[in-house]
Amino acid sequence: MSFDFTGKAVFVMGGTSGINLGIAQGFAKAGARVCVASRSQDKVDAAVAGLGDGAFGYSVDVRDSDAVAEVFAEAASVFGQPIDVLVSGAAGNFPSPAKDLSANGFKAVVDIDLQGTFNVMKGAYPHLTRPGCIINISAPQAYVPMGLQAHVCAAKAGVDMITRTLAMEWGPEGIRVNSLVPGPIAGTEGMARLAPTPQLLAMVEDSVPLKRNGVPEDLANAAQFLASPMASYISGVVLPVDGGWSLAGVSYAMDNIARQLTGKKS
Repeated sequence: MSFDFTGKAVFVMGGTSGINLGIAQGFAKAGARVCVASRSQDKVDAAVAGLGDGAFGYSVDVRDSDAVAEVFAEAASVFGQPIDVLVSGAAGNFPSPAKDLSANGFKAVVDIDLQGTFNVMKGAYPHLTRPGCIINISAPQAYVPMGLQAHVCAAKAGVDMITRTLAMEWGPEGIRVNSLVPGPIAGTEGMARLAPTPQLLAMVEDSVPLKRNGVPEDLANAAQFLASPMASYISGVVLPVDGGWSLAGVSYAMDNIARQLTGKKS
């Protein structure tokens, strides 16, 4: 099944690499005009070049609320219409035992993932269509405790609660807010950090009930569904797109990865 977003304005924060770039590409292929943003101007330029006619982008740090608000105002002006779909996917992550995690390291992830998500949603709010759609990109760390991921677990749990809370607050205006929770997605920077060897990657794949790691297109398809009229009565949902990984495999796989990365025996 294919979706048609012709004439729609889609903004993908963090949409210059990995899962978020795949989502941006999916909306562009479905006819949308797409704007992407991330901290790296080089990545922005490369992403825009591959997204086709009408695509544009900005370099911005999601931790800077004023800069984020300015970007959304300018993007709406360039679109020449309100933003129909916002995808908020900027994130930071690195594996670290909690005992070795500095206060600055913990704060950096919370500032990007949690504060950044709030900044993006609030900055976009005045420029969204009514009805409109927001899709936050969460992570299984939001509800599954993982070794070496205390900072990410805390930040992403907050993202999911913001999703639910603003679905309630903004629902009367017709703004739907949902989260997508990616499972193990092959070829992304996140997987490269959490499963840096072929052996670990294979172990993760085997722990997925569907017996495959995902691809960015899996998330792109889910995002288009949530943004489509077919999902017009869906809001406040945290949707795993993970081949069933969160049912049991994630805890087993990530515990073993944590043990191997820290040199502990199973």
